[in-house]
Amino acid sequence: MRVMARNTRIVVVGGGYVGMYTALRLQKKLRRGEASITVIDPQSHMTYQPFLPEASAGSIEPRHVVVPLRRVLRKCHHLTGRVTEINHANREITAEMAAGHITKIGYDILVVAPGSVARVLPVPGLAERGISFKSVGEAIYLRNHVLSRLDAASTTLDPKLRRKLLTFLVVGGGYAGVEALAELADMSRYAIRYYENINREDLRWVLVEAANRIMPEVGPKMGRYTVERLLDADIEVNLDTRVLSMVDGHVKLDDGTEFDTDTIIWTAGVKPNPMLENTDLPRDERGRIKCTTALQVVGMPEVWSAGDCAAVPDLTKKDPNATTSPSAQHAVRQAKVLGDNIVAYLRGKSLKQYKHSYAGSVASLGLYKGVAEIYGIKLRGIVAWFMHRTYHVSRMPTWNRRIRIVFDWTGALVLGREVVSLGQIHDPRAEFSRVAGNPTPPGPPAEEARARTTEVAAGRASA
Repeated sequence: MRVMARNTRIVVVGGGYVGMYTALRLQKKLRRGEASITVIDPQSHMTYQPFLPEASAGSIEPRHVVVPLRRVLRKCHHLTGRVTEINHANREITAEMAAGHITKIGYDILVVAPGSVARVLPVPGLAERGISFKSVGEAIYLRNHVLSRLDAASTTLDPKLRRKLLTFLVVGGGYAGVEALAELADMSRYAIRYYENINREDLRWVLVEAANRIMPEVGPKMGRYTVERLLDADIEVNLDTRVLSMVDGHVKLDDGTEFDTDTIIWTAGVKPNPMLENTDLPRDERGRIKCTTALQVVGMPEVWSAGDCAAVPDLTKKDPNATTSPSAQHAVRQAKVLGDNIVAYLRGKSLKQYKHSYAGSVASLGLYKGVAEIYGIKLRGIVAWFMHRTYHVSRMPTWNRRIRIVFDWTGALVLGREVVSLGQIHDPRAEFSRVAGNPTPPGPPAEEARARTTEVAAGRASA
């Protein structure tokens, strides 16, 4: 194994779990002058996605579930931009910078970790009406949107419009969908105590899942328990059901059910970042980068990958074709091995093989409710909910964010939830434009709305 020259150029594509944790590991392990590290991501922060449901429900301040990359990666260079192409034959990447210009960046070592995007299906109306749940922006939007639907419903005399406004649909019964559904439903039920003309039975929350069970990671028994808790919370659960259409918010299910809604949350799985299609890296049938157990890209020892976009062999399974699941649990652990292996590669030492037995799963079902299965031990109720919070706050990068989150929880416990909609942030120029005599101006808010619709429809690359 060769020893790389000093001042090796290391480029990390993506600032999510794998990208940020790998860069953290490298800046800790590398000697001064041994290599330069450049991290490229469209955002200036890393989002800890397991806390998005609580951020959207008002239990955590949204800014506290993101980690500023420039603050934690002080020995790295950070470029805010979107990588659009990787040409390993020429050892260069192409990126569109935040300022709008296109640039090419050379590298000696490349870490490809752009993550995943929402898996969008060709359902009529989805592109126009749906929103996914993968970013802090979407979490903030959904919080404000749900509360604004309560405001609108409390002021209309039209019973049909009122039913539409108070009907909320979540498509996808995985962790993201169930936790988002449970937290937002809890928030809406808490909020209606301040609305004199909205009762609990007026709220309609609907979950649609194409499989015959939800959250398969926690096992059949705990999956059934989860369904029972959702039903106890007056949430409609539709298993073995698919959405046929949602044009103009009129939802049609394949079991014949039809209803109108003004809120469609799409969490029906993820797929590798589409940017990988513009690379010369080897990929499997699902579009993931083929990797070795040492997290090197097959046939390209200078290129490394891990996380949602990588097909990493799972050494804990008997099936030789098994690969690790796209979870934060694997991503964080893979990043540690990946960082150590890059350092070992630079110094001509042997590489480690990634092997991690799945420890289990934890999920929140709203305030004081949860399910967990850890090393075969099944937990539920408040114990599982507490385990969920304890585990994820321990995984949150930096003590700064951990302490802030604990303070948020303590404040919410003592003072209650904040249930105010700040919908103005989604169209901040609206009032100024109105008084200026231009009630429907073209500008950033309209452009951002169109961009969000396009992103949901096309699964736009996140790096």
